[in-house]
Amino acid sequence: MTPEQFIIAKASEAIRTLYGVEMEPAQLQVQLTRKEFEGDYTLVVFPLLKISKSSPENTGNAIGEYLKANVPEIAAYNTVKGFLNLSFSNIYWNGLFASISSSEDYGQLDATGKTIMVEFSSPNTNKPLHLGHIRNNLLGWSVSKLLEANGHKVMKVNLVNDRGIHICKSMYAWKVLGNGETPKSSGKKGDHLVGDYYVKFNDLYKKEVKELVSGGMSEEDALKNAPSLRAAQEMLFKWEQGDPEVVELWKMMNGWVYEGFDKTYKDLGISFDRTYYESQTYLFGKALVQKGLKDGIFETQEDGSVWCDLTADGLDRKLLLRGDGTSVYMTQDLGTAEQRFKEYNLDEHVYVVGNEQNYHFQVLKLILGKLGFPWAESIYHLSYGMVELPEGKMKSREGTVVDADDLLASMYETARETSLELGKIDNMTEEEQDALFRMISLGALKYFILKVDPKKTMLFNPRESIDFNGNTGPFIQYTHARIRSILRKASESGLTFSSEDVLPESVLSPKEVRIIKLLNIFPAKIAEAGAALSPAVVANYAYDLAKEFNQYYHDTPILKEEDQAVLKYRLVLIESIAKVLVKAMSILGITLPERM
Repeated sequence: MTPEQFIIAKASEAIRTLYGVEMEPAQLQVQLTRKEFEGDYTLVVFPLLKISKSSPENTGNAIGEYLKANVPEIAAYNTVKGFLNLSFSNIYWNGLFASISSSEDYGQLDATGKTIMVEFSSPNTNKPLHLGHIRNNLLGWSVSKLLEANGHKVMKVNLVNDRGIHICKSMYAWKVLGNGETPKSSGKKGDHLVGDYYVKFNDLYKKEVKELVSGGMSEEDALKNAPSLRAAQEMLFKWEQGDPEVVELWKMMNGWVYEGFDKTYKDLGISFDRTYYESQTYLFGKALVQKGLKDGIFETQEDGSVWCDLTADGLDRKLLLRGDGTSVYMTQDLGTAEQRFKEYNLDEHVYVVGNEQNYHFQVLKLILGKLGFPWAESIYHLSYGMVELPEGKMKSREGTVVDADDLLASMYETARETSLELGKIDNMTEEEQDALFRMISLGALKYFILKVDPKKTMLFNPRESIDFNGNTGPFIQYTHARIRSILRKASESGLTFSSEDVLPESVLSPKEVRIIKLLNIFPAKIAEAGAALSPAVVANYAYDLAKEFNQYYHDTPILKEEDQAVLKYRLVLIESIAKVLVKAMSILGITLPERM
C-alpha cells in the first residue's frame, strides 16, 4: 500500500466516524506536501466541506485530530486553509521500510500479460556502427529492460538493412580496388573493411563526376551517369535477379560485416531475441498493396506505380510500389508489421528510430489503419535526437564518423587513466583491473547517453562522462562499491543483520526518513519511465539515490555506531540502497562493481 493509499484509507475511516458518510477512494485527493510546509502528505479538504458543513480549517483540524489520536502511523498534523498536512511517525516509516528491505525483487512490477516488441539497431551493412548507432542500441536495450521491469514480456529484434544500393557500392569498390583483400589479410574487423570500401567508392564517384563535368556534361547528368554509380546499380539489378556471382560476393562481404557487428554488440552488452534481414523481408507487403488496390485505398498511376493519397489527412501522396513493381521501405514495413503482430500476437510494437524518420512512421501507422488493422494504434515510434560531439556534428560518407569500436577503446583508455590517477585499483590483479576498466568505461558511456531524455539532441563528451563526481555512471558505480565495502567490513567483524532488524520503535533521523521516502518511490519511477519509454527517469533517480547516500554517509557514523540495534538498522538501510541501485542501473545495462 502506497502512502497515498494509506492516508485515503484512514481518512475514509475518519470521515465515516466523524460525519457518518462513506467516501469512495477516488473522491479523496492526496498529494505530497509542498516543501514550504511541514508534513509528508497533504489531504485536500475542499471537496469535503459539503459533508462537514464547516470551514476548511475546522474540517481539516477535525480529521487531523482524529487521525493523530487513532492512527499510530500519524505523528502530527497542521491545516493551512483547505489543505491538511500530515506527518508520518517512525512506526509508519519503519513498517514501510521493512516491506521494502524484505522484498526479493523490489522495483519489479506485476506481470501484465502484454507482449511488446522493440525493434532497434537496424544498421546498414556498408559501414561499421558509429556513435549514432550506440545511442540507438543503448536506448533500445534499456527500453526493453524497462518494459520488462514494468511486467511486460518483451521481444528485442533487429532489422538489418543488408540489401540495396549502399552495399552494392561497397561491393563494386572492393571488386575493382580490393585486390582480394579480406579481414584476415588486412587485420581489420569485417565491418571496418567494408566501410573503407564504401568511402573509397564515394571518392571514386566524386572523381568521375568531376571528370565528366570537366568534359562538358552538366553536373546533374554527371551525378546520374558516373560509371561507378551505374555499375553499382547494375549490381543491384543482378542481385535482385539472383545472379550467382553477385549474390556470392554479397554473401561474403555481408558475412564480414555481421562478424564485425557481433563483436561490437558483445562489447556493448547488447543482444537480440531475433534478427530480421531486409533481403528476406523486402518483398513483404506486396500482398497488402494489392489488397489496398482492391479495396480502393491505393491507386495506380500510368507508369504502373502504386500510391496512397494522404492529402485528406494533412500529409502528401506516398509511393508504395515503383512502376517496375519493386518495393520501397514503406512496403516492407507494412508487411513486417503484419507478420510480427500475427506471429507473436503482439500488444504493442516500439520502433527505436531517429527523429529524421518521424514522417515515415506517421505514414506507416496511418496506412495500416486504413488497411483495417485494429493494432495500428499499438505501433509507437520512439523518436530520439541525434548525438553531437564538442567538435560539432558527425559527417557521413567522408569517413569522419565517430566509429563505435574506436569510441569504446577510447573510453576504456580514459577509464584506465582516470582510475590510475585516483588510485582506485590498489591490490587488484591485472585481470580484475581490466574488468573494472571495462565496467567503468561502459557505465560512463551508457549512463551519459541514457540520462538524457530520448527526444533531446545530446552533446556527448567522453572525458566528462568518466568523472567520478557529479551526475555520471562512475559516480554511481563508486557509490555502490563504497556501500559494498562497508557491508564487507561489517561481515568480517562478525555482524549479521536482516530486514527483521527494522523494528517499529526504531528512531529515525531526518536523513534516514528521506532515504526511505526515496526508496519508496522507486516502483513509481519504474512505472513513470515505462509509460514515457524514457530510461532517463531511472538514470536520474539512481543519481538522486546515490547522492542521498553519500550525504548520509558523510554525516552519519555507521560502523562506528555503538548501539547494535541502530547499527544493524543502518546496515539494512544501506544494503537496500545498494540493491535498488543495482536494479536501476541494470535497466540501463550497467554493472556495478563490488569494489573500486
